Amino acid sequence: MNPGSKTAATLTRLAVVTHDLAMVYICWQLMHVLRYASRHEAWPLLSFSPSIAWVFAAQAIVFWQVGLYRGLWRFASVPDLWNIFKASVVGLVVIVVGLAVYNRLDSVPRTVLVVYPFALTVLLGMPRLLYRVWKDHNVRQRNLAARRVLILGAGQAGESLVRDLRRSGAFEPVGFLDDSLRLRGSRLHGVPVLGRLEDAPTVARETAAGMLVIAMPSLDAAAMQRVMAICERTGLPFRMVPRLSDVLEGQALPGELKEVAIEDLLGRKPVTPDWKLIRGWLGGRTVMVTGAGGSIGSELCRQCARHGARRLVLLEINELALITIHGDLRRAFPDLEIEAVLGDCGDPAVTAHALRLGQPDAVFHAAAYKQVPLLEAQMREAVRNNILATDTVARLCRENGVGTFVFISTDKAVDPANVLGATKRFAEMIAQSLDEEDGGTRFVTVRFGNVLDSAGSVVPLFREQIRKGGPVTVTDPEVTRYFMTIPEACQLIVQAAASGSHGAIYTLDMGEPVPIRLLAEQMIRLAGKQPGRDIAIVYTGLRPGEKLHETLFYADEHYRPTSHSKILEAGKRELSADRVIAGVGRMREAVARYDEATLRQVLCEVIPEFVPAEVASPADAGATVVPFPAREARSTR
Repeated sequence: MNPGSKTAATLTRLAVVTHDLAMVYICWQLMHVLRYASRHEAWPLLSFSPSIAWVFAAQAIVFWQVGLYRGLWRFASVPDLWNIFKASVVGLVVIVVGLAVYNRLDSVPRTVLVVYPFALTVLLGMPRLLYRVWKDHNVRQRNLAARRVLILGAGQAGESLVRDLRRSGAFEPVGFLDDSLRLRGSRLHGVPVLGRLEDAPTVARETAAGMLVIAMPSLDAAAMQRVMAICERTGLPFRMVPRLSDVLEGQALPGELKEVAIEDLLGRKPVTPDWKLIRGWLGGRTVMVTGAGGSIGSELCRQCARHGARRLVLLEINELALITIHGDLRRAFPDLEIEAVLGDCGDPAVTAHALRLGQPDAVFHAAAYKQVPLLEAQMREAVRNNILATDTVARLCRENGVGTFVFISTDKAVDPANVLGATKRFAEMIAQSLDEEDGGTRFVTVRFGNVLDSAGSVVPLFREQIRKGGPVTVTDPEVTRYFMTIPEACQLIVQAAASGSHGAIYTLDMGEPVPIRLLAEQMIRLAGKQPGRDIAIVYTGLRPGEKLHETLFYADEHYRPTSHSKILEAGKRELSADRVIAGVGRMREAVARYDEATLRQVLCEVIPEFVPAEVASPADAGATVVPFPAREARSTR
């Protein structure tokens, strides 16, 4: 704040204090005048005495202590009126005690004491409320061209929204729509409830509304889809009030109107982790994250920083990604200690350096290649990054006494039908094998499906296709996938890490699988267009290594609930640690020779359920992967 602003604020506050003390004097004198007038006696109105001085002093101190001057008259409301009444009552008590000691309340009529707090509340409250009415009227007069808004939902969120819209001056609420019969015909802050949600097209025309706002942040997916369909029928733009969880997580600002996002329509109930457990585990600790600049890695960094980690070690091979997450964390958490290490976590020297530098208590291993079709033709790189790098990081964590190693896996590791799934499954087995050996490190694996809006995922692909006018490409009309938001997945990863047992594999409850066709249609509608009319949807066929439907557990892998309803623990399957360790050694030799045939052979030996696809040579069809016919039939189960 500049000096001029400080001076103006001081003068304003001085004026308010002067006004209030003047009201105290007027009230005290007026009560006496009225009391004596009822007896046809005179009261010297302008007399000033030690009693009056005490009334001034006592009431001024009470006003200041109860925070009467922290609020602004511009936003005076019922809570402010209640605060004034409390200050008047407490002030009266202090006045009575002081005058009783001074002169035993001589010449102070008892009726004055009874009426005083009520009269003072009126004298202090009315100017504030009148000032607010005047300011609100001026704002509306200055904004006669304000955008007319029809609000869907007349609950608490709608009531707060009306006040926020009017204060902004850029919007004018013209009515509410709500399905509650008891609200029909009522008014909130003078704004009428004009009908049901289904009446939106008619009411929008009658009120000349220019925009709709959905003020029902707790709606489930089915209800949100219905409301969005109603909004679309009006042909008007629409926004929604953010959920409280989004505000608390810093994804939205209080009072901000946001566009309806695809995650609002997918039907996932808000996740509530055990924050006390997480903060108790993270509090004051050092955490290292590999792949710290990726979609999952960067959000894990934010969750750890937000919930008590003292220090973060960021290990990332991508220079720009490392700079970006380092800058984001530095701005959001200025007191957090951060060590940034640029390099490949599969390089033992790099990982050993990062571990020595940070001496972490826990390591989240999020670095991985994850693009299914690409990795089908890149067996060597998939093995090197997803298997050998995991083995390197995990072993070095154990050698350096890291308390917890958390491996981020995928639902594609279950009955793997592609190179990604097979390499992730092999990495899971490495973590379990190392946990069986003597050592103090706790190895925990967490599986989950797709995350919305992650780099390279289907959501940003569809968004770009829609932006270009289509078509939107979907592999198959029947294909489904499990989805989570990135913050939700990371919160549950940290929860599993905090409570997980040695060698356990946890699967996150992903809810119901989502048809990709439906996802594409909803994203097209969110863009204000109609599927099939404005934007075409083209079905291209399953790509190499893809299944129609993903599964979360093996058929013989029994699972059991954990302390958190959204986290399930997979029962341990039979595992030969010696075979896994020997396989890692053979893979290192094969990677050094770029021997992909041996890599496939080792994967199939260690993971019998994996049958790799046949791959065309780079000269054929632009190195396009050709699906193995028998495998394609198997993948539709």
